[in-house]
Amino acid sequence: MFRHAIASMLAAVLVAAPALQAKTLRWASQGDILTFDPHSQNEGLNNTANSYVYEPLITYNEKFELEPALAVKWSQDTPLIWRFELRKGVKFHDGTPFTADDVVYSIERALQPTSNFSAYTAAIQGARKIDDHTVLIVTSAPNPVLLRQLPELRMMSRAWSEKHKVTTPTNFVQKQESYAVRNANGTGPFILKSREVDIRTVFVENPNWWGKSTKKGNVTEIVYTPVKSDATRTAALLSGELDFVLDPPPQDLARLKTNPSVKVVEGAENRTIFLGFDQFRDELLFSDVKGKNPFKDLRVRQALYHAINIEAIQKSVMRGSSDPTGAILQRAVNGWTKEAHQRLPFDQKKARELLAQAGYPNGFSFTLDCPNNRYINDEEVCKALVTMWAQVGLKASLNAMPRATYFPKIQKYDTSAYLLGWGVPTFDALYSLQSLARTVGKGGDGNFNLGRVSNPEFDKLVDAMKSEVDQKKRNDLIARALLLHNQNVMHIPLHNQVIPWAMRRNVTVVHRADNRLEARWVRIE
Repeated sequence: MFRHAIASMLAAVLVAAPALQAKTLRWASQGDILTFDPHSQNEGLNNTANSYVYEPLITYNEKFELEPALAVKWSQDTPLIWRFELRKGVKFHDGTPFTADDVVYSIERALQPTSNFSAYTAAIQGARKIDDHTVLIVTSAPNPVLLRQLPELRMMSRAWSEKHKVTTPTNFVQKQESYAVRNANGTGPFILKSREVDIRTVFVENPNWWGKSTKKGNVTEIVYTPVKSDATRTAALLSGELDFVLDPPPQDLARLKTNPSVKVVEGAENRTIFLGFDQFRDELLFSDVKGKNPFKDLRVRQALYHAINIEAIQKSVMRGSSDPTGAILQRAVNGWTKEAHQRLPFDQKKARELLAQAGYPNGFSFTLDCPNNRYINDEEVCKALVTMWAQVGLKASLNAMPRATYFPKIQKYDTSAYLLGWGVPTFDALYSLQSLARTVGKGGDGNFNLGRVSNPEFDKLVDAMKSEVDQKKRNDLIARALLLHNQNVMHIPLHNQVIPWAMRRNVTVVHRADNRLEARWVRIE
C-alpha cells in the first residue's frame, strides 16, 4: 500500500522533471515535522527541517567547528558584549534584504515566553543595531558557551512576521496555529514549496542563496515523508522509492547491510534516552496511591532504577544500537565524566527491599507516558520497562502516543513518568543540566524539567557554571553537578543512541552526531 502511495505522491516530480531525478532527495523517518515556526519547538527532527529554510548567525561545519553563516565576523567588545558583522547582499526567500533589524527582531522574538528556545538565549539580554550590517548581542553575565548557542537561533524577517501577524512564537504546548506553522520565509539554501501535514513536505533549491557557489551537495529538491511503520520504511528504501531513511529499524539492519543496493552508515549520537518522574506534586497523578507522591521518595526512584535490566534492553530491544549509561549526557559532551557514567546495578532483590522500606511492599500503580515515533524503538523500550517493573511489584500502564501529541502533553506537566531523549547541540553539559534538572525559572532554567525536580545545591552549581570562564573550574562544577544528579536519581538514564542511517548506494551523506541530515552536503550520483 505504501509503495503505491509513495509512487503517486512522487509521480509529478519524477515524470515532469526526469532530468532532475538524481538531484531529488526523497527521505523519511517515523514522525512528521511539527512546525515551521523556528522559535516554537526545540526538537531534533523539527530543527533539521527548519535549518533547510532558516539560518543562524553562526553554524557548524562537518567537524562541529564554528563557521560563518549570516555573520561573517564576530568579536568580544567586553565580557558582556559581542559584536557581529553581518553578511551583505543576503535576501529572504520573498526577495526582501536581510539586515540588522531582522537579527535584533529574531533574538527578541526568541526571548519571548512562548519561545521554546530559552536554552539558547540563556544570559542574552538583547541585541542592538549599530548599522544595517553590525549587531551587538548583550549578555547579563560572561557566557562561555554563547557561540555554541547561536547555531540554533535562526533568523526571521521582521517585515514578513509583521505582515502575517506572527511576531510572537507560536505556543506549541497549547497547540496554537499561526501562519508561521505551515509557511516559512528564511534565507537558507532551500525554500518551503509545499506542506501536507503527516503526508509530505517539499523543499526546492533557493536559486539566490548566498552560499550556492560553495554548496557541496547537488540536491535541488527535497521530499520528506513521515512513515511510522518500520517495515514500510525499510520496504520503500529497498524498492528505491526512498533514497534515505533516518531511523532504520534495528531489527532490519542486518538485512540492509547485505543488500547490494543499500548502504548503512553508523555512529554514536550525542543523545541520551532517560526516564523522568513527577517529583513535585503532593499526590501523584494516574496512580492508585492517594494523598502522597511515591516518586518524591529517593528509595522509590532507586528501586525503579535497580529493576531495569539495561543489558537486556540493549540486546533484545535495541539490537545493539545503544550504549548503556548512568550519565544524563553522552561522552562527546564537554563535562562528561567516567564517574557519572556508572549505573546503579540491575538488582531485583534490592528493588523490592527499597520499595518495602518506602512503605510499598506490594508496589503501586502509575502511568508511563512514551512516544511511539520519536526515538529508536521508543515504544518497545517502554514495553520492556513495564515488564521489568512488574517483576518487582510495580504496575505501570503504558500510554504511548505520536510525538505531535506527546510533547505538548508532557510539556504541560501532564505526566507522572515519561521517557525522553535529549541531544546536546552546544556539546556542553550546561545545556542538559540547566534544561533538565535545574529548578524551573527564567532564561532556560528547567525549561524541560518536566518532573519539576528542585535541589538548591544543584542549582548553585548550575548557576556558577553559566558564567565561569576558567575551563578547569567550570568542568569541576559540572562533575559535581553530575554526581549530585545521580545521587538523587533526578532522572534514570538508560542509554545513548547509536544511530544508523540507511540509504541507497548512490547517496553520499555526512553522518552527524546530532542525527541531523544536512541536505546541502548530500550528493546523489
